Amino acid sequence: MKLHELQHAEGSRKKRNRVGRGTSSGNGKTSGRGQKGQKSRSGGGVRLGFEGGQTPLFQRLPKRGFTNINRKEYAIVNIGTLNRFEDGTEVTPELLLETGVVSNAKSGIKILSKGDLEKKLTVKANKFSSAAKNAIEAAGGKTEVI
Repeated sequence: MKLHELQHAEGSRKKRNRVGRGTSSGNGKTSGRGQKGQKSRSGGGVRLGFEGGQTPLFQRLPKRGFTNINRKEYAIVNIGTLNRFEDGTEVTPELLLETGVVSNAKSGIKILSKGDLEKKLTVKANKFSSAAKNAIEAAGGKTEVI
């Protein structure tokens, strides 16, 4: 097979239906919209969730909970992923972003204790779980809250 012999898979390309182009097209005159009524008019139809005047489902269901507008979401890093750094490295949020460990720092970085750390590192982050702090210090490293 050569480059000029490539073709689309059969059925993957379908011609769009041009409505209102004469009776022989099969979709002339009323353009497949039927005779009269709301859906036949231009701009006709009902909004999303409308149930013909009946109270819509989203209004019938009880409201629950609340969203805290001041909520802080932290980017999570497990200590197992910190093994990629050399011994004695100072791990900062900037370094984690640069190396692609986290793609978005969000409100800060939180270090969790999943995995095990074999390197001696100085870790600077916004938050640490107590188990992660203990694991880093057990490996001979230091933790610093920024």
